[in-house]
Amino acid sequence: MADQENGAAQQAPQMKMNILSQFIRDMSFENVLAQRGTGGDVQPDVQVSVNLDAKKRSVEHQYEVVVKLNINSRNKAANEVLFVLELEYVGVFHIEGVPDDQLHPFLLIECPRMIFPFIRRIVSDVTHDGGFPPLNLENIDFVQLYRGEIARRQAQAAAPKADA
Repeated sequence: MADQENGAAQQAPQMKMNILSQFIRDMSFENVLAQRGTGGDVQPDVQVSVNLDAKKRSVEHQYEVVVKLNINSRNKAANEVLFVLELEYVGVFHIEGVPDDQLHPFLLIECPRMIFPFIRRIVSDVTHDGGFPPLNLENIDFVQLYRGEIARRQAQAAAPKADA
């Protein structure tokens, strides 16, 4: 029986993933507080939105995964914008051995999870260099984000049928 299990394990494709490159495709940091020339005591309220995208590249087994962050910080007291940070961060991955039915969630969960520490560092550095305390992003639950997007797409697909 052990020989049968070893044979089955050898036949199953070995999953391989490598990060080939990662880079900032687009970034914008707008320090609204400095532009207004005001300061004083502020209590920031930070809102972070995350969007994910993935696509196959022309090279076999290569995929591009994009994490888009939109971070908006407002003063709680006056509801004035303090800063806005928009970041589009790309990871290029070589992936083999992932079954086709599992590739989409793999690209939008595991790949962003791999590059997130680099995104966190960029956000911290940019906000610090912009004159604010470094913004240390909390971990993002990419599984929950993926499930929410799938549910949103299913609801959107069902909506026109309900109207018809």
